[in-house]
Parts: sequence; structure tokens; C-alpha cells
Amino acid sequence: MQNTWEYQGKEPIKIKRYLQSLGMGHRLFNDIKRGDGRFLVDHRPVRPTTMILPHQPLTIEVNPESADPSVKASNLPLDIVFEDANWLVVNKPAGVVSLPGPHEDNDTVLNRALGHLVKNDDENRRPHLITRLDQYTAGLLLIAKHRVASSMISTQVEKHQMVKEYAALVSGQLPQTHGEVNVAIKRVPDSPQRVIAPDGQPARTEYWVEKTDGKHSLVRLRLHTGRTHQIRVHMAYLHCPIIGDHLYGGDTSHFEHQLLAATKLAFTDPFTLEKQEFTIPLLENMQEAAEQLH
Repeated sequence: MQNTWEYQGKEPIKIKRYLQSLGMGHRLFNDIKRGDGRFLVDHRPVRPTTMILPHQPLTIEVNPESADPSVKASNLPLDIVFEDANWLVVNKPAGVVSLPGPHEDNDTVLNRALGHLVKNDDENRRPHLITRLDQYTAGLLLIAKHRVASSMISTQVEKHQMVKEYAALVSGQLPQTHGEVNVAIKRVPDSPQRVIAPDGQPARTEYWVEKTDGKHSLVRLRLHTGRTHQIRVHMAYLHCPIIGDHLYGGDTSHFEHQLLAATKLAFTDPFTLEKQEFTIPLLENMQEAAEQLH
């Protein structure tokens, strides 16, 4: 597998520094350096300490990844929003788990992604989930089709540079039409639940009220950090739990699972250096409920 970039800087630069500027992690660079691939400048193999000049093409070749024997391929469908040689953006339905675990190891997003790669005879057989969603949260997920893509996007993930927006239907009325919650979250021992705690991990959620009748509100939310259950915990903290969220006090009289969906995903593609942005409409049940608001 090959990927090529043309260096646009004005001064010579070492290969490692250039690839790090594009987002490549240390682990992948070292794997290539140790023989799991090679570096080419002007289509000629070079040492990893080589300097590249302005407008020179740099190519990396990396050996394909074999499948993880613990992950089974599933033939169940993926709702694919976008696909190219490096990425899959999929619309996950509520009820499907993101990753295999003790309670589900056959029908997760990862199993389906592997099945998709196998079906299309992709040379790489180890998809990487870059973003994840709770089982009953629907919406957009980003999957790297190979380890180079996973490594190149890692800086954006670590620095929270990806745009991830959600829609939620909550009980009550939020204190402002536009505000943010910036309170730490930690895990409850021996429980899937998270709580607000000063000694927890920093967590920041921005929100906009799209529609409200005082009793219920349709809210757009943006994650500035990525803690487990972050939106669910923060909405409960504001005394506006997500409708259907049994874990955090949401009204379950009409919906048994949270009305929460990832509706927007944006990132800079480290291969093309162009911004990629994807949006999906509200879930049908959320749209119907939102139409009842004034």
C-alpha cells in the first residue's frame, strides 16, 4: 500500500518531522523504519533520516494488515455515507454496538466494517474505529480502513480538532439558548454509569437550543472533549436529561432508549489536506417528536 504527498514547505525538512506535521504517530514511523515498509523520495528508496526538498514527492509504502483473529467478519450491511481508499463514514443505527465486547462479538460496527473489507477484497483486513458511539446512540462514525489512516488522524483525535455534533431531545428548558457545560466526569466503580466529580476527567460540551416549548427541547450539541456518556451526563447535570435515557433519569414513558444522534462529523483529511464534512438528518422518531414543539 502506498501514500504520496508533495512537500509544500520552503526549507528542507527531515522525513520524520514532515510526516509528524501531517499527523503520523511515532509507532507507525518506527514500524516503517524497522522494515514494515519503506520511504521513497522521487520514487527512490531512502533512509528515514533523509531531508526532502520543496516540491519533492514523499511516498510511504506499508505492508498490509492481516485480520485480527479475535474479530469476526459480519455480512450484515453498513449504511455507508462516504468511502474512499482510506476512510469509511457510516451511519450507525441505534442498538448496534461500536466494538466487540463480552455481550456482543458478532454484530458490531467493527465486525460489519471487516465484512465490508473482505467482501471488497481489500488488502487490509483490520479496520480502525476512530470515533465511537454508545449502543443506543445513532449517527455518524469514522472508520480508518488501514493503520496509516488511523495513525495520520491520531493528532486530530488527541487534540479534539474533529468536529462532532449531535442532536438530542431533552426534558425541560436549558438555562440559555447557547451555552456550555465544562465540568469533569468520572466512572462509577463496577458500573457503566458516569458522574460529575471534581477529580474526574475534564469534559466540555457546547449546546444550542434549536426549539423548545418549555417542557421539552431540541438541542444541538458539540463535543470539545470525548468522554464516555459525556452529553448524557452533562444534560442530566443541567436538569434536562435526554428523553429515553434510563441511565441518567430521562423520561422513558414513550421511548426506552435515549433520543441522541451524531448528526455532523468534520475533519481534515491528512492525505488530501482538504476538509471533509458530513451531515445526516434527524432520526425519524426525533423529527416527529420535535415537530410537536412550538
